[in-house]
Amino acid sequence: MLDVRALQNSFDEVAAKLAKRNMDRGLLNSLRELAFDAKEAKKKMEECLALQNEKSRVFGQYRQEGKDTTELKAELDKLKSEAAEYETRAKELEAKLHESVLTFPNLPDDSVPEGKDEDDNVLLKTVLEPKSFDFEPKDHVELGEALGWLDFERAAKISKSRFTVMRGEAAKLERALINFMIDFNASRGFELVSVPFIVNAETMQGTGQLPKFEEDLFRLESEEERAFYLIPTAEVPLTNLYYDEIVSMDSLPIKMTAHTPCFRKEAGSAGRDTRGMIRQHQFHKVELVVISKPEESMAMLDEMLSCASDMLTELGLAHRLMALCAGDMGFSATKTIDIEVWIPSQNKYREISSVSNCGDFQARRAKIRYKDGKANKLAHTLNGSSLAVGRTLVAIMENYQKSDGSIEIPHALKKYL
Repeated sequence: MLDVRALQNSFDEVAAKLAKRNMDRGLLNSLRELAFDAKEAKKKMEECLALQNEKSRVFGQYRQEGKDTTELKAELDKLKSEAAEYETRAKELEAKLHESVLTFPNLPDDSVPEGKDEDDNVLLKTVLEPKSFDFEPKDHVELGEALGWLDFERAAKISKSRFTVMRGEAAKLERALINFMIDFNASRGFELVSVPFIVNAETMQGTGQLPKFEEDLFRLESEEERAFYLIPTAEVPLTNLYYDEIVSMDSLPIKMTAHTPCFRKEAGSAGRDTRGMIRQHQFHKVELVVISKPEESMAMLDEMLSCASDMLTELGLAHRLMALCAGDMGFSATKTIDIEVWIPSQNKYREISSVSNCGDFQARRAKIRYKDGKANKLAHTLNGSSLAVGRTLVAIMENYQKSDGSIEIPHALKKYL
């Protein structure tokens, strides 16, 4: 969540940064005016209450001295009424301000490249060389259906399109990948955490999924008044484990990993990647989440990137690291590096991991703080895919395919099968 005080005190700086994210300055100006109106209403209320207290003391003295209090009583009644009106006004404006500020994205870090979309992202480095074939490589759909690994037709029958049934060796390979990823992350100091796959609205709001991206979420019908949602990523429950908590500075950084299914409507991706497993409504992912001190968060970003990249190297998969430009970053991120893996059938790299530093943006929404001496300070939060299991499976199938249509298993996974 944006820092409203920064908006009031450093408007031009905030506006310039959000302009890099294609945000309209007029919308930001309206938010600032709303913040000033709320502040002014609260100030007027406090002035009325202070004057009311002063008049009340005089009223008490008058009564003790037997003086006429009629006029003073009328003034007190008027001040009480005005204070109540300003209080109501202040609460209404603050509620409107809070609701509005939740829809504004994070400020991009100064190191983020400028640009409007993915065409302006910057290549940082490539790792390993894409594999060459002496035959025309097939895509994972053709390979999977021929081997009896992937069943899209029956998945659509029991659910809808963009779901997959994995059978036999594919199901085993998926499980092997999950265990490999968890063990790899644990070796890098990330604690394994098992979390709920259903969360409440406050949790979704804490990491930025609500209110802006509700159309992408699967909302559950509930007899309770509260709304519940299937998680789109383990980032949501992992980060919010510390919702409205003050953690000790000595416990930071908190490094966590979790495997969960993820559920997304993909409402904004109509017509994109409709074939195969690249873009699904349900998929498995192993996630990394870190809660850190502000001065350590960029170092944590590098550590998480190394973890995900080294995992792909261990699997023998060519990949590259891309710095996202301001216009292509996710809502909550202040800086994001994507890792893209080579997909032979498409003859290009595709995203398999996105690692983001969110600064204090999520921590302000979720009220995640740490104790620094006597002061409570906002922590920084980071998250990253490590990795998207389905896309990793796709990459293995296509990069390790043989001319006879069989799939070689990467050495790193053999002990998990």
